[in-house]
Amino acid sequence: MRESTKPCVAIVDYGMGNLFSVKHACEHAGLVGRITNSSADVLNADAVILPGVGAFGDAMETLSRLDLVAALKEFARSSKPLVGICLGQQLLMTESYEFGHHAGLGFLPGSVVRFEDPRWAHGKLKVPQVCWNQMFRSGAGDNDPWAGTLLEGLPDGVYMYFVHSYYVRTADPTICVAKTRYGHIEFCSALSYRNIFALQCHPERSASHGLQIYRNLAARLNAIRTEAMA
Repeated sequence: MRESTKPCVAIVDYGMGNLFSVKHACEHAGLVGRITNSSADVLNADAVILPGVGAFGDAMETLSRLDLVAALKEFARSSKPLVGICLGQQLLMTESYEFGHHAGLGFLPGSVVRFEDPRWAHGKLKVPQVCWNQMFRSGAGDNDPWAGTLLEGLPDGVYMYFVHSYYVRTADPTICVAKTRYGHIEFCSALSYRNIFALQCHPERSASHGLQIYRNLAARLNAIRTEAMA
């Protein structure tokens, strides 16, 4: 997979992601983005991005058929960054209730559930949510939950682009670093735990603030490389 001195990111191709937009965002940030369904590429990468748009059950079936589940689990146990985007965030969870009940990768505790009749004061909202929406820091106190994550440096209430009918309901509120409201429903829109970071939005489609997330990833990978060479 090595062909550059730049950090290499494996963009997992299981037929259900906005792959080329993710690749272009990586390249804009100074990374080498490699679209791949190879377990070896996943394991040898400096970071892995698990993107996705579509149905949870189909995605898990395809990951299993491509023999990528074991590689992703091994990578998750490493110290290298693993990033989930949209459906990719949901796949990291324990389970999903999209069109039945399906087991996820189980890297993070929680479930994936459908928006149930989201409403504003003026009436019902459409599902899926397809719009720009805001992400706010979760929690209270003096500590910034975005510090040290890929959201670092972004303003509270930043607008990102969302396309989804289901959202994550985490069993561990301490790993939720950002929340978003769609009608009366508040949901966790970003998660951070050890080397895992995941977003419900699409940063590759979220203009300059979205690209900052990729630049933050590049900065982290370059810092890791510098430390390893010291």
